Amino acid sequence: MAGKSGLLITGAVIVGLGVLALAVPMFTTKDTKELAKIGDLKVTAKEENTHVIPTFVGPAALILGVVLMGAALVRR
Repeated sequence: MAGKSGLLITGAVIVGLGVLALAVPMFTTKDTKELAKIGDLKVTAKEENTHVIPTFVGPAALILGVVLMGAALVRR
């Protein structure tokens, strides 16, 4: 019984991640890098990185999650 509920929870988490990937297909992160340090003087640079989630990831995660949840429910 524990395996079935674990399968159901895993499927639900994957569905949630698929919905998130469809809702937010691109996000940015900010990174601060130290370029030079001389005594107490620091020279830093802030850099923005844009990350794009491939378009097939969201639907594929949704399908996989639904299949896992269905398999857990059919086994009961």
